[in-house]
Amino acid sequence: MTDVAARAGVSHQTVSRVINKVSGVRPETASRVLAAIADLGYRPNQLARLLASSRSRMIGVATWGTGLYGPQQVLLALDAAARSAGYRITVSTLHELTEADTRQAVEELMQLGVEAVVLIIPHETVLRFATEVELGVPTLVLEGDLSRTPLTAGVDNVEGGQLATRHLLGLGHPTVVHVAGPPGWAESRARIDGWRMELEAWGRPVPPLRWGGDWSARSGYEAGVSLARDPDATAIFAANDQMAMGVIAALRDAGCRVPRDVSVVGFDDLPEAPYVAPPLTTVSQDFAELGTRAMGLLERVLSGEDQPSAELVPTSLVVRGSTAPPRPEDGLVAQDAGSSPRP
Repeated sequence: MTDVAARAGVSHQTVSRVINKVSGVRPETASRVLAAIADLGYRPNQLARLLASSRSRMIGVATWGTGLYGPQQVLLALDAAARSAGYRITVSTLHELTEADTRQAVEELMQLGVEAVVLIIPHETVLRFATEVELGVPTLVLEGDLSRTPLTAGVDNVEGGQLATRHLLGLGHPTVVHVAGPPGWAESRARIDGWRMELEAWGRPVPPLRWGGDWSARSGYEAGVSLARDPDATAIFAANDQMAMGVIAALRDAGCRVPRDVSVVGFDDLPEAPYVAPPLTTVSQDFAELGTRAMGLLERVLSGEDQPSAELVPTSLVVRGSTAPPRPEDGLVAQDAGSSPRP
């Protein structure tokens, strides 16, 4: 930093103000400092900053090593929100969903001097860890169970399950079959709750949960193979888009036409969702807003607020070509199918 100051012809404090984006430095002076930084290849030493200050401005994130769209987008959203707030995130990845791996990942983060820990692993194993282990820093669970963790932020997955089910019932389907996510996941359980609540609100039969998957298209395909043999399954809500795409592929291979014979709704609104055949009706999540709310909670708790909370991020339904009313000639349209239970 001293070399940069000498090259730019300014004080050490001015260089510090430019690096930390503190106001009060004239634009032409800031330009000279930035040019000197570029010429010298200077980079701030984060470890030195940590030693010189009681604040690291670092947020530790433990996440599951997966290619699933949802966790990736949550991580990206949190990173963007943290940067906007003047923080940086450092990530430790779990390769197995065990308490031992969770403990190891969090310990690696704590050794870096993080000010808070975020767990982007909405699984019961992690929820147990978050409620039983005292780290000495705020610990936030993203997409966790609000009833079990004091500091959490998430998308309203119950609402999303209701929206998907309500859409299919409103089209005239007598009931909706659900292809659930894997057991142990908070998101999977919440989407089941929303599906069941909406069916009960309409006074419709709740089909047994005979089909489930592991979030993959392959598991959706396997469920779809069985569903293709069920003539009463005219409407299917899959717990995520990958499984919905697998269901559609299995139905197509069995000679069932989507949506003429069977309507299918997913969850997540993948970038690919508008371009599959047919384009997928799905529930969309606002990951950017989730990142903003999570970072807002962390800032509040780091400033001393006791147990701050945030509203769940609402979901929205994106209607595309994979859903349609059932065919009247099949005799599957309920007599009051078009009526909602709400006034």
